[in-house]
Amino acid sequence: MNTEDLKETIRCGETTTVQFKQEFTSQKEIAKEMIAFANTRGGRIFFGIKDKTGEIIGLSYEEIQTISQELGNTANEQVRPTIYIETDVLKIDGKHVLVCTVEQGKNKPYKNLTGEIWVKQGADKRRITENSEILALFQDSGTYRPELQPLHGSSIKDLEMAYVNEYFTKTFGKEKEDFGMPLEQLLKSQNILAGNGELTQAGVMFFGRNPQHFLPAFVVKAVAYVGNDIAGSEYRDSRDISGTVPCMFREAMSFAKSNLHYRQNGQNFNKTGIPEIPEVVLEELIQNSLVHLDLLHPAAIRLLIFDNRIEIVNSGSLFGGINVSDLMLGVSKQRNPAMAELSGRTMIYRGLGSGILRALKENVKIDFDNEESANQFRVTVWKDKSVNQENVTANDTSNPQNDSENPNNGPVNNDIGLVNSQNGLVKDKIGLVNSKNGPVKDEIGPVNSKNGPVLTERQKAILDIISENNNVTLYSMANVLSLGTTTIKRELQTLKNFGLLKRAGSDKTGHWEIIAKTN
Repeated sequence: MNTEDLKETIRCGETTTVQFKQEFTSQKEIAKEMIAFANTRGGRIFFGIKDKTGEIIGLSYEEIQTISQELGNTANEQVRPTIYIETDVLKIDGKHVLVCTVEQGKNKPYKNLTGEIWVKQGADKRRITENSEILALFQDSGTYRPELQPLHGSSIKDLEMAYVNEYFTKTFGKEKEDFGMPLEQLLKSQNILAGNGELTQAGVMFFGRNPQHFLPAFVVKAVAYVGNDIAGSEYRDSRDISGTVPCMFREAMSFAKSNLHYRQNGQNFNKTGIPEIPEVVLEELIQNSLVHLDLLHPAAIRLLIFDNRIEIVNSGSLFGGINVSDLMLGVSKQRNPAMAELSGRTMIYRGLGSGILRALKENVKIDFDNEESANQFRVTVWKDKSVNQENVTANDTSNPQNDSENPNNGPVNNDIGLVNSQNGLVKDKIGLVNSKNGPVKDEIGPVNSKNGPVLTERQKAILDIISENNNVTLYSMANVLSLGTTTIKRELQTLKNFGLLKRAGSDKTGHWEIIAKTN
């Protein structure tokens, strides 16, 4: 880190990976910070900077030497297992700052001498006591594998032997009877059967006769809505998809494909046509949602189809310190390695982090929302507008405003920025749209009429939540409405733009104020 990097870090304030300290407080307190970093994604503690204001105080030579020694003693004597740190001194505006770097640990969970386990939560830290959270740290270090845990009361009798036979024939080229070993031994070698004779979670999920008998939350809730609002009451299709992982994958793909539009694009009339979302994108993302489930916090996968997008939501935020930027570069860390291996042998799953890259290569707009507070991961795939436009024009030729390429008809939408039309300015597809007569509806936002804003059900729900608790957090709203934090931020900004809402005070200590109500 150079001086310019340090200045930029200070300007951004404290985060999950950055902590400011004016001085060394005590070994016990600094140990908590080290433990929280090691148990999460790692980070840096900057000494000589005020934590509340970011003001650079600086340290003397003697202070740097004393703090460096205290840091070494803290890491060796106050943390279990021992962690290894690095220290560095940077000069900024004539003042010296000591930087202590703590890497993400490989032997989680780390704890202090009294057994307390700390993790980072935003810029703060919190102590965890829930068994599932502690097990998640063991899982992160590779010492605990929930997909290999036996399911109480299960046995070989609960397997669908047709699936087992197909697996061995497809994978090894011979039937299970041809291996010359007892069936129990054969199933244990493939992580289908646990050592105590019960089926593993992975075994049930891939080969069970009725997986949901043991894992009731293991389902895909698929809904195809009319319009673009999750709070809407109209839908075209709805289905609860159950069965084994391969069966659920096939049914989820069938549901998604049956609720997409298709474009002929010069193909033979008997051809199915080109879908508004490429099939390979759906394959990769649906498979990922099934394979990377958080088995410690089971919840249904949601496959939500709207007029302008598809959302796939599964339990479990990104695993092992991976962030969205890593994901888009093909970096991966498997949450359930045994499930990934079985997927590669029973489906078209390839793993190794390449699935996201293949999806991105299809030139489709995909948003990834890692919702850590809600412990879920949301993928939003935006539909091909040219496919939608062709279908709209074919079905409703009486409305000239459907011709988005004709500026004489009013605002022209654009995927990138502002576009001039004869009637005014139009913003991109996730912003406000202005015309000569005032704001009109964008693709996923509110409508503004001459009489004032007309809100979607989602925006009304947000205002209702705030009216009941004006201190409600972004993450709480996201949890209540089962939406991503990015979506909530966008809706809040829209409400601000329409003069209905404002934020009083800072993001941390302030509150919401509803300026005006609307119908």
